[in-house]
Amino acid sequence: MKLLAPGDTLDDFSMDAYIHAGSMAHLYRVHYTDPARDPGFPLAMKIPRMHAGDGAENIVSFEIESQLLQVLSGPHVPRFVAVGDLARVPYLVLEYVPGRTLQHWFDAGQPLAVEDICRLGAALAHACHALHQQNTVHLDLKPDNVLLRDDGSAVLLDFGLSCHAHYPDLLAEQLRKAVGSPAWIAPEQIVGVRGDPRSDLFAIGVMLYQLCTGNLPFGAPTTAGGMRQRLWMDPRPPRSLRPLLPAWLQEVVLRCLEPEAAQRYQSAALLAFDLTHPEQIQVTERGNKIAATGFGSHFIRWIKAAGMHYQPSPLPAQQISEVPIVMVAVPHKDVSDATLQALRQAVLRSLGTRPGARLACVSVIPLQPGHATDAMHSEAQVHRRYLSALHQWAEPLKRTGHQQSFHVLEASDVAQALLHYARGNQVSVIVMGAATHGLKTQRFIATVPIKVAMEAPCTVILVKQSTTATPAAPTMQHVPRIRLPHPRPGS
Repeated sequence: MKLLAPGDTLDDFSMDAYIHAGSMAHLYRVHYTDPARDPGFPLAMKIPRMHAGDGAENIVSFEIESQLLQVLSGPHVPRFVAVGDLARVPYLVLEYVPGRTLQHWFDAGQPLAVEDICRLGAALAHACHALHQQNTVHLDLKPDNVLLRDDGSAVLLDFGLSCHAHYPDLLAEQLRKAVGSPAWIAPEQIVGVRGDPRSDLFAIGVMLYQLCTGNLPFGAPTTAGGMRQRLWMDPRPPRSLRPLLPAWLQEVVLRCLEPEAAQRYQSAALLAFDLTHPEQIQVTERGNKIAATGFGSHFIRWIKAAGMHYQPSPLPAQQISEVPIVMVAVPHKDVSDATLQALRQAVLRSLGTRPGARLACVSVIPLQPGHATDAMHSEAQVHRRYLSALHQWAEPLKRTGHQQSFHVLEASDVAQALLHYARGNQVSVIVMGAATHGLKTQRFIATVPIKVAMEAPCTVILVKQSTTATPAAPTMQHVPRIRLPHPRPGS
């Protein structure tokens, strides 16, 4: 099909401009010829390339993308508008999202500050987590397919190679070969395993490596043998190329790039958490290494990779649900030892059913004055004191083996501070104490637990200390049989 020009029409759409030529499709700005059908946001039309030299994957990818975009939702994917008849002229009409692709930061040619690398990586990880929650794995993440809005959020583009757990995998059925972009493809994709959300985390790791060093970790291989090397090889440590990078950032990048998926982050939410809270990262040998891995280690990995049997992944949403972020809200005052023990027992039970979970211990304290130097010094002392108390409270939980982090938040509204933290960090479970107001007064007094239980984006486990004379295990409730005194400001 010849390229369309501004003013040309196709079905119900008029061409405004030709904006991009990709390897698999052409992209146009369009609008409805009938103004009454304007959806209220700008539109883009995507038409697959169908010339004699183009491969069959172009049409297969078009079918996949048209199928998936009709079922995906949320702020991290373009909104679907219309699809053209494959037998006549295939096209997709989608929301045109203004912004710049991640490639813009690479084209700038300037090394990015660590804060900017973390900000971009966290935005990408949050977008991936939202996709994985919908049982979809992108499988072709690269700088051209990540769009950053002006508000800093990420939108994922080009779902032609993606896999949805509830739909036939047309690429696997019809092409039966590894499909992806050679520089960013994950090791398991090379051997034909599709649908593992950790494959997207590998691609994020490649982009983080690029942002840190300006180089691709595995180059740009053009052969199957060149791509297979990442099954046993790891890249040069980023700090050997950029010595001033912090060890914790190298820890994050190299963990994403582990050849075995089980050694990477187990969900995009966990990756975003570390990029947002670098002070909580536990640096291992991986983050401290400077020299490249030697031949002997790579040879041993090569032998292991040759005999490895890769297993299909479970449903993405199921897989990431097994590695949640569990947040426990620990009161900082006016709380009994019995209540603190009840919270601890509830957390132990919650972690016990989720072996891969991460525990975030959070206390909210009143806003501290911060104008004078003495006041700021006092504020730091306050934070250290409450952090120390959190560590002490969580000491018995260390034997569970779960990764822990500790956060002291300052806020005048305790409930909103907890909700903001839960939303911003993709928390899956909140554990907190229940209120002690009688049931009759609940409807009149909006306690902190009631507010959190009503507005939380996730499961809330409310813990009520037993009132029996004989010591008993605390009861756990998932909503409103809530009892605890109305908190004082900042409690």
